[in-house]
Amino acid sequence: MIKQTLLVTGGAGFIGSNFVHYWMKKNPQDTIINLDALTYAGNRESLADLEGQQNHVFVEGNIIDRELVNKIMADVDMVVHFAAESHVDRSILNPDIFLETNVMGTQVLLDAALKNKVKRFHHISTDEVFGSLELGSSEKFNEHTPYDPRSPYSAAKAGSDHLVRAYGETYGLPFTLTNSSNNYGEYHFPEKLFPLAITNLIDGLKVPVYGDGLNVRDWLYVQDHCSAIDRVLTDGKDGETYLIGGLSKDISNLEVVKMILSLMNKSESQIEFIADRKGHDRRYSVDWSKISRELGWEPSVDLEEGLRRTITWYEENQNWWRPLKEQAKDFFKANYQKEN
Repeated sequence: MIKQTLLVTGGAGFIGSNFVHYWMKKNPQDTIINLDALTYAGNRESLADLEGQQNHVFVEGNIIDRELVNKIMADVDMVVHFAAESHVDRSILNPDIFLETNVMGTQVLLDAALKNKVKRFHHISTDEVFGSLELGSSEKFNEHTPYDPRSPYSAAKAGSDHLVRAYGETYGLPFTLTNSSNNYGEYHFPEKLFPLAITNLIDGLKVPVYGDGLNVRDWLYVQDHCSAIDRVLTDGKDGETYLIGGLSKDISNLEVVKMILSLMNKSESQIEFIADRKGHDRRYSVDWSKISRELGWEPSVDLEEGLRRTITWYEENQNWWRPLKEQAKDFFKANYQKEN
């Protein structure tokens, strides 16, 4: 096997840390330089089992630090760019940091990639850049869907997508881009729906559900996302975009919460409806037929099996998530409790 050096940005975050574990297990000959700013969503504990491994080099730093990025980009073969502010609720409260990190940070990385002649810049994005679909329709997002972001988060990610493509067209930077649906699984920061529901239920607390709970998302098990990125890095065509999804039919947030309750042997009385999020997109649905057809990828688990694995992980790793919930308790109280 040819040895490669990968720069993984945001590799202490949810999807990034899962990808680092995935790649190092599959490609032990490679070296990963892991750049993460360790914001609230970045956690060194997610990488604890990699401490001391010579082919995993952790660098604490911000992608907007041009000098640092240029320094660590030297001799890098591929960049896998996860680093982003990603929580919609937080983007509504404080849009500035989302623009700084997601847009300006991506530009700093692109400039360094050009300067250091990297062989591939892979950009991780979201289906949220496409906006919202009508409930009950058969329409799905695909690689040709026009952009229609509706939150500061999705607008910032849309901006970064456009920058990556512009650097490809203008400067000839070799790139690929993936827009994935909502991920779930191990190491997921516990303010997101699935880990919040699971950890609350472990503690005998209510599960908050926005609005009427009928909002629809496409759910992708994080290990399947990692395998899809691997397939794109290995066989994807330069300049191409691939959508990655995990489901073939719609399911509402309320139905998913009920599935979690059932798997954990809990009553539906644990559901607590709270005020809806501002500008809450109604429905996402992803057509992932291109990556299946061209690269032979498909999800390895269905939603129920993925949830079962996720629940087991949170039950067995309480020392990972309890400190995170304690640190963010004021945010949880302000955003996920029913108004009296």
